[in-house]
Amino acid sequence: MNFSRTQLLSVEGGIAFLLFLAPLASAQARKPSKPLPPSAFKLVSIKVTGTKRFAPQEIVAASGLQLGQIVSEDDFKRVSQHLGETGAFNDVAYAFHFSSEGTKLELQLADSDPFVPAHFDNFVWFSDKELLDGLRAQVPLFQGNLPVGGDLAEQVSNALQALLIQRKIDGHVDYLRTGPEEGPISSFAFGISGHSIRIRNIDFTAAGPAELPLLQAAAKKMSGQEFLRSSLRVQADKDLLPVYLEHGYLKAAFADAQPKIVQDSPQETLVDVAFNIDTGRQYKVSEMQLTGYKAFPVETLRVLIHQQLGQPANANQLKSDLEAIKKLYGTRGYMVASVLATPEIDDAQSTVKYQVSIDEGNVFTMGDLDIRGLDKRDTNRLFTAWKLLTGDPYDSGYPQRFVQQSAKDLREWKISINESLNDKEKTVDVTLRFEPNPR
Repeated sequence: MNFSRTQLLSVEGGIAFLLFLAPLASAQARKPSKPLPPSAFKLVSIKVTGTKRFAPQEIVAASGLQLGQIVSEDDFKRVSQHLGETGAFNDVAYAFHFSSEGTKLELQLADSDPFVPAHFDNFVWFSDKELLDGLRAQVPLFQGNLPVGGDLAEQVSNALQALLIQRKIDGHVDYLRTGPEEGPISSFAFGISGHSIRIRNIDFTAAGPAELPLLQAAAKKMSGQEFLRSSLRVQADKDLLPVYLEHGYLKAAFADAQPKIVQDSPQETLVDVAFNIDTGRQYKVSEMQLTGYKAFPVETLRVLIHQQLGQPANANQLKSDLEAIKKLYGTRGYMVASVLATPEIDDAQSTVKYQVSIDEGNVFTMGDLDIRGLDKRDTNRLFTAWKLLTGDPYDSGYPQRFVQQSAKDLREWKISINESLNDKEKTVDVTLRFEPNPR
């Protein structure tokens, strides 16, 4: 965080000069050549420059300064420090001058980056608008996003706690910086701990009669669970969205779950939850192109794709079909084959063309076989029955077939199959582990 090292001080009727300061450190200013009248210390204007993210009135509100108040340079240092510590700015500087009319202040700011979204998991007592309005009243620099550094997130957390206290709601506000493992921060998640909030019923706004029963069946397990928008967002993508993807609604999206309190007590709050879905238009498949294949003829691959041209796109089925193609490649030793489908959507025609790209990669061969958990007799018998020899092109389907055929007399055992790829040697080591089934 960089703060101003230079503040401009001018005195009416005198000369202007510069004060060179260490960041936010106090300094002994030269005394003006003549005394200043009391009116000179009244703040008469605040000018904001440099920032593109915030409106001047937001900066003024965040500064805590008010026109007409009596000010000194110490106040400006305090404001600079406060704005800098929010993390919203890479640089904070100020300039001011006294006159008989009063003091004019200029705040010079440089916005920081990045800002990431803030999410609110379980503040069910407030509508989204009430929550944001309440936060903006207490934290003028909060616009829905937060800088990844600084204390602005802590200010939001404190403001949320104050809102709970105003409503006499028990609970403690916590927040987490979230993001991919070993990756950058992608959001802030705020939530309440110490108060149970559970889901009673699930409703779907604007769901069609064909989809509603499927949605209700998929949402059954949500009833009774703790209300957390972040968890419901994941469940909606995993369990609810496929209902629409199966029927060509490729841009369907669920809005965040909206809770409605149906029972409230100091110990527990029950809510009904409504999901709103924007289905978008329905797309039909216009073309299915395959590229990159060599090991198998295109006719063999197309048999595994069940999508019919001219019919609504079934994204769920296509995902399964691509996995089947990848599995087929595994039977020929192509253990790292990549099969990807890129959709090209034509909104004007409500159609989608899929480009299925195959990167076959290298052929892997059979490495070592390891059988664990059995006595010596059964172990030797299985080693003898194993026909996929070291150096043979690997067949990813063979271990399962082998277990079903050669170990069918060992049903009292729990059998796990582990394939270990050696990318350098292009081999696959196989471990068959036998563990007694619990009785």
